Amino acid sequence: MTTAQVIDLVATVRDPELRVVTIGELGIVRDVAVYDDRVTVTITPTYSGCPAMDMIRSDIEAALHAAGFADVAVDTVLSPAWSTDWISESGRRKLAEAGIAPPAAGGGRPVSLSLAVRCPRCGSPDTEELSRFGSTACKSLWRCRACLEPFDAVKTL
Repeated sequence: MTTAQVIDLVATVRDPELRVVTIGELGIVRDVAVYDDRVTVTITPTYSGCPAMDMIRSDIEAALHAAGFADVAVDTVLSPAWSTDWISESGRRKLAEAGIAPPAAGGGRPVSLSLAVRCPRCGSPDTEELSRFGSTACKSLWRCRACLEPFDAVKTL
């Protein structure tokens, strides 16, 4: 299996908290190195205390073992810190389609300050944060004042 094929395989592992996106779409896969039958994958968590990292590590190892690699290592690096800019366009679209407001894309440029999160259902900016803590540690709970629907939003800070 080529390095490109291994990268493609690792990128298909689903995020255990945001099941609609893969770790490739979230941009947490930093590097993949293939040495004969040994694979080393380097990942960066979306934040340093992410409780899903053990499950992500286990899922990567399982996918690579199933592909025939006996010797698999998954390393975690915290620097540079993960950025929401690393979420792919398809990842942003899938989050919105699932009713989770994706963070604004900065594209490596300064991001304009937004005082509200747009509703992923109706697009209204008239929203309010109900709780800084959503269904998982990386999301907060919001409600749209226009359509009255609750929704999760990916935390940006």
